[in-house]
Amino acid sequence: MGGVEERPAAGQLDGLLREVRRQAARGADPDLGRILDWLYRQTGSHVALVADGTGRVESATEGFPLETLPVLAPLLARLSTGQLATAATDIGALRMRCEGLGTHEPRPVLVVAGSSEPAPEEAALISHVGTALTLLRHAEGSERTWRDYQRKAGQLRFAVLQALLAGEPLLARRMTTGVVPPLLDAGRLRIHLLHCPPSERDRISRARQDPSGYHGPDLLVHCPVFKEHLICLVADDEGEGEEEGDRSGERGRRQGEFLRRLVRDNPRYALGVSGAHPLNATADAYNQAAHALAAARTAPDRVASYHGRTPLDGVLARRPALDWARSLVRPLDSVPKTSVDVTRLALNMPRSAVAGLLGLSRNTVAAHLRRAGDALGRDLTDVRCRATVHLALALTGSGSGSGSDGSAEAEGGQPPPTLDDLLATERAAVWAGTVLRPLPARHRRTLQAWIDANADAQRAAHALGISRNTVRAHLRAAEAVLGLDLLTVGTGIHDAVHALHISAIHAG
Repeated sequence: MGGVEERPAAGQLDGLLREVRRQAARGADPDLGRILDWLYRQTGSHVALVADGTGRVESATEGFPLETLPVLAPLLARLSTGQLATAATDIGALRMRCEGLGTHEPRPVLVVAGSSEPAPEEAALISHVGTALTLLRHAEGSERTWRDYQRKAGQLRFAVLQALLAGEPLLARRMTTGVVPPLLDAGRLRIHLLHCPPSERDRISRARQDPSGYHGPDLLVHCPVFKEHLICLVADDEGEGEEEGDRSGERGRRQGEFLRRLVRDNPRYALGVSGAHPLNATADAYNQAAHALAAARTAPDRVASYHGRTPLDGVLARRPALDWARSLVRPLDSVPKTSVDVTRLALNMPRSAVAGLLGLSRNTVAAHLRRAGDALGRDLTDVRCRATVHLALALTGSGSGSGSDGSAEAEGGQPPPTLDDLLATERAAVWAGTVLRPLPARHRRTLQAWIDANADAQRAAHALGISRNTVRAHLRAAEAVLGLDLLTVGTGIHDAVHALHISAIHAG
């Protein structure tokens, strides 16, 4: 045959093995055409790989006589369905040799077109190439199956996170019926929020993944919005006095130690750790972890745990605060629950984050916010209005004023107190002082100007006569001192708004 390279059979097989190893090491889809071209150089015969009995060509050498395939169709169909293993026939001056590959029907068929019957060495080489193609295709299928499994496992973990953030652990359990993650059997959890290069999240998550697609008693979930965040939900039942709780607490410590080692060994990493929360308070745990991560970025070891500061709703006089909150959020009774749920999330993170978390467009998120804002008579794009509504929702523990008597008056027929009435107490003043006391005066001025500018760094810079970068640098410094996230997730803005407002009330 023309174009045959005079090489020993062993040398030819070495060449084939080198090519197979090269392609297997790439981790990409196999380049079947390269192997067919290699076979052509060895034998001088043109080659095609026909995907199935329909005659669809998956790959072929440049000079392969495609017009022969319709004639071969009946033979190809029998080879593809496993009725024949190999076959040969003449079409004009061409000798056509066909071999079915693999064991699963429909099988691909290797078709070789030469001017004469291949020599025994060439026939053996063709069979070896068929085996190599089968192995590469199997490897490709396995790789594709693995990638699909990893993608679907990640989607399931994300769905569980979404349900927990919405305060619905029972929904998370229903979604995973048959393969319930052990985390959902825990009484409490902590969130470890890991900051790392986006390209390394997969490696970290896979290193801890078990055959079920979970991470033992924990869950590691890619944040869909902040690509450098890995959200680690760690079971923590320590202190409950039961054997199972002790085991869960021990496993949680091990996971925490693993994450701390990662931070210790990688200067670009940082870790924020929440307090322990019941599963239906996962959103609170996430907010705490975000605050802690803001402080961790400037900590010597780049690890910080949430300080455990009492939230403002925990220091206000309970009965008057509830009367005020229920009066404020009662109009949400007329708003669809979906809009209320979206609004609750949007008060704790940027709209883009809510859109990514729920798989909605930003315009849809904005529409839900407008619907809730219209019902409340408040502009939810204003940081002070957002802080007020956030406090009211935290006090009521739900998205509406349900549980009240339906009137606009508190007990005894008196109108509910105003927010300023609630914040004028000594306990509120102490809380505000605790929040702001560590802050240097110049950073406090910047924080005040930024709030006054509706969290717009450019407008704040103009008002202060400094650069926008300086404003952001001051805010980053304030994050580290206060232990509040102001710029990334933004969950600390509400505390900053209230603390500054309380200070102004008591200064006046």
